[in-house]
Amino acid sequence: MSKITETEISEINEELEKATAQEVLDWAVRRFGSNIALASSFGAEDVVVIDLLTKVTKTPRVFTLDTGRLHQETYNVIDAVREKYKIPIEIYFPQTSKVEEISTKDGENLFYKSVEQRTLCCHIRKREPLKRALSGLDAWIAGLRKDQASSRASIKKVEFDAVNGNIVKVNPMRDWTSEQVWSYIHENDVPYNKLFDQGYTSIGCAPCTRQTKPGEDPRAGRWWWETTTKECGLHYKFKV
Repeated sequence: MSKITETEISEINEELEKATAQEVLDWAVRRFGSNIALASSFGAEDVVVIDLLTKVTKTPRVFTLDTGRLHQETYNVIDAVREKYKIPIEIYFPQTSKVEEISTKDGENLFYKSVEQRTLCCHIRKREPLKRALSGLDAWIAGLRKDQASSRASIKKVEFDAVNGNIVKVNPMRDWTSEQVWSYIHENDVPYNKLFDQGYTSIGCAPCTRQTKPGEDPRAGRWWWETTTKECGLHYKFKV
């Protein structure tokens, strides 16, 4: 299949502007077939996308990045999703030699020391495995919503991902609110991470995630010791 051009993506976004999340996923699966996969951290949005994907295709591709520092509750929901939907979950780990190198040089908790070292840890544990996971794909799906953070406010339902090899990125949840996400989860009995019941509003690696306080931004619990953009680099629109 020929690559989609940026001009075509603009036209597709016009066509899908009022489409539902399931309609966006249906378009994406029809367009890319087995060469599209969902990158899931098993957050609230991602489990909704998995449920919707199973309504669109019997063979959804789902992968996750196991950084080696995840909460046990995250592993529990991965198993629950695998069992409920009877689908395989592709697991990508960071390269052992690189984790050993930074841990030996800077310690197991290097991410607390500086933004640069935290970014390095994210690169080795997340961004490098993501590139391996996306290798050979024509498109990938993410559970991003535009009201999650200021850095995500301008996302489109379909984007041209120049950072990851000029492939397509699909954001079917773009227009959903948090309330809609949770209503869907409860109404459809979708497995979810039980840390959300304990005051977490965004979940990543265990050492880098805390519960949020009433009135705080939903991503305030991510890298809470920093004042920079609350992103690990997976969803930047520029190379890092």
